[in-house]
Amino acid sequence: MTKKPLPFARPFIGEEEEKAVLDVLRSGWITTGKEALLFEKEFADFLAPAGGLCALAVNSATSGLHLALEALGVGPGDVVFVPSLTFASTAEAALYLGAEVVFVDVEPNSFNMSPKKLRLAVERCKKGLAPNGAAGPFGTPKAALPVHYGGFPCDMAAINEVARDYGLFVVEDCAHCFPSFTNGVAAGDFGDAGVFSFYATKTITTGEGGMIVSRNENLIKRASIMRLHGIDRPAWNRYSDVKSSWNYEILDAGFKYNLPDVLAAIGRAQLKRAFDLLEKRCSIAERYDRAFANERGLRAPSSCKANAWHLYPLRIKTLDNDRKKIFEKRMVLASFLQKEGIGVSVHFIPLHTMPLYKKRYNILEDALPNSMDVYSGEISLPIWPGMTEYDVERVVDSVKSGLREIGL
Repeated sequence: MTKKPLPFARPFIGEEEEKAVLDVLRSGWITTGKEALLFEKEFADFLAPAGGLCALAVNSATSGLHLALEALGVGPGDVVFVPSLTFASTAEAALYLGAEVVFVDVEPNSFNMSPKKLRLAVERCKKGLAPNGAAGPFGTPKAALPVHYGGFPCDMAAINEVARDYGLFVVEDCAHCFPSFTNGVAAGDFGDAGVFSFYATKTITTGEGGMIVSRNENLIKRASIMRLHGIDRPAWNRYSDVKSSWNYEILDAGFKYNLPDVLAAIGRAQLKRAFDLLEKRCSIAERYDRAFANERGLRAPSSCKANAWHLYPLRIKTLDNDRKKIFEKRMVLASFLQKEGIGVSVHFIPLHTMPLYKKRYNILEDALPNSMDVYSGEISLPIWPGMTEYDVERVVDSVKSGLREIGL
């Protein structure tokens, strides 16, 4: 009998989101306007109730990273440091601006950028030496883009210390990490800017969308201008207010990165239940932790109170830690789970192994061993708020059956 598929991820959408969308559709204004402005204010207030944080809604986290780096003056001749264990957008945002990327290895437990490896990479660049055996020299160290992998926050104190020592800007890639607070400070509020994702699979969603946050008003002002063709004023004022002037000026060659009100309305509804959704994900993670605690062939993900649990990344392990053997067993386990109807994924294929970067920088795979170790054995399980107890038990039982299938 064919088993009903259990998707890897699914948005948690209810009547509140449906009503919010209908209200916008009936309002006569559906692109960027009042809803987006309210979403920005509410999001900033959510992260920093005491105030001082500014937010700018954009159509994706990718565009948010691009705008944040552009506002910080990143360009040709500059170097941006990113972990290799991340999605395409983290590195591509630097290339869009003509900068070069230096890949930094991750910590073996958190899977986040290693502050020690970041320091070494910056020092080599400062000395004109090529990092990771790549072709060089690269240029002037300019910015670091730490990624809060899976919702587990980076060691921002250590990363910021490196940034201060070498004059780097810090832009946090918070695509996985909402909501997350460490000692009362939100992920995204530790560096010069933070960028969030509201893609369909993320912890809150607008379907597509993102948000830039910063305490630097000039950064947000510049990003706001560049978000919409470099025009000096919002479009919705010109079209929705009969007393508003049609006149405007183009200040720079900007982009088309604005978030429509239809999507912002969904985001506002999702934001109101962000902690409830987090609680549901935490409950699933705790159930997985208990179920897999005594499985000798598995390594459970690191946990902390600030973990937003966007992902639940298990790792296959063997007594001899043979990477090739682990990779093969992970592939068999993933195939087994998919045949059982369980949606799984892998996060991530390290960027330094991709054709674009192999050709551009000629980096050997083993130059970043921790990233390769994580990739070789990692498998992400479903962890979304609408999962039932039966769904969770089904995943657990299937993983345990799969482990027997691969001899672990």
